[in-house]
Amino acid sequence: MKFKLLNKDGKARRGEITCAHGKIQTPAFMPVGTVATVKALKSCDVKESGAEIILGNVYHLMLRPGSELIEQLGGLHKFMNWNAPILTDSGGFQVMSLSKIRKISDEGVEFSSHLDGTKYFLTPERSVEIQHQLGSDITMVLDECVQFPASYEQAKEAMERSNIWAHRCKDLFKKREGYGIFGIMQGSVFPDLRKSSAEKLIEIGFDGYAIGGLAVGEKQEEMFAVLDYAADFLPEEKPRYLMGVGKPSDIIGAVARGVDMFDCVIPTRSGRTGQGFTWDGTVNIRNAKFRNDSKPLDEKCCCYACQNHSRAYLHHLVKANEILGAMLLSQHNIYFYQDLMREIRLSIEEGRFEEFRAGNITTDHQLPTTD
Repeated sequence: MKFKLLNKDGKARRGEITCAHGKIQTPAFMPVGTVATVKALKSCDVKESGAEIILGNVYHLMLRPGSELIEQLGGLHKFMNWNAPILTDSGGFQVMSLSKIRKISDEGVEFSSHLDGTKYFLTPERSVEIQHQLGSDITMVLDECVQFPASYEQAKEAMERSNIWAHRCKDLFKKREGYGIFGIMQGSVFPDLRKSSAEKLIEIGFDGYAIGGLAVGEKQEEMFAVLDYAADFLPEEKPRYLMGVGKPSDIIGAVARGVDMFDCVIPTRSGRTGQGFTWDGTVNIRNAKFRNDSKPLDEKCCCYACQNHSRAYLHHLVKANEILGAMLLSQHNIYFYQDLMREIRLSIEEGRFEEFRAGNITTDHQLPTTD
């Protein structure tokens, strides 16, 4: 896997990642395809939006249908008909989010399946093995992520365990042309822990570096306070990935602080709850004022929904709980996010990112807080 830094505007970076299944223009947003599908969308719809990479999840694919079966069927790309790069989350987030049904030790994590209670033991080595079976272009190390707020002692213990696991993941990773493995920085909101984590990961040596342990309950200003210094701890010549982020203003602010890659469920989750992103802000299509609105959801958008349907029709579909409503809004939101990333990249290339940032900092008001 290769990364080329093409341009900079302040700390904002414009780059290109080359993987086995294609190139990724950065800054990039990865739609989340947790269980081998971006919810409510066909692979061709995701591709048509301009997305060049998607994300899958080790934990969920391990449970169903199983990584061995996916490998037998030709790997995750063939299984879901996505002939472009895939990054797979290692299962580390579930170490935190499923804390009531797991036990963690230095060796790994024991999960009780949320599906049927079956016990699984996920080690760093097993996580890398699963990602190899899936055929992931970008493998993520297994890490321990702590919820916010965390004490210094909790954050330090998780960071040190994550660094040990990172070494074990790197040792097992099979180096191949076009494939890479990313380390994950931890340390919560403590600068010395973040720096220590980064130094250890750089010593191990990875193809890219993620900033983990954010978007876990802290406010935006608290996340930005960490990014103000955390990205600077990472190598200039490697891609930087902020995990689980986020809202448009989160992405714009993180790009301004030197981040290259993002993923989040917000576009599709919002679509399933009747929320649509536009350049004028977030629209709640359930609102009665859209009942007879003949305008498209976003007049600047070229997605299928905006080119073929009115706000009134989308309002009707969502109020009637029709599946098509969730599909059209999700597709539009994925388009919006890819349009946002294209505009960010262009603004960096043209040296006007701060101007773009100043004019688009409020594009995510009225976001839903639940699925």
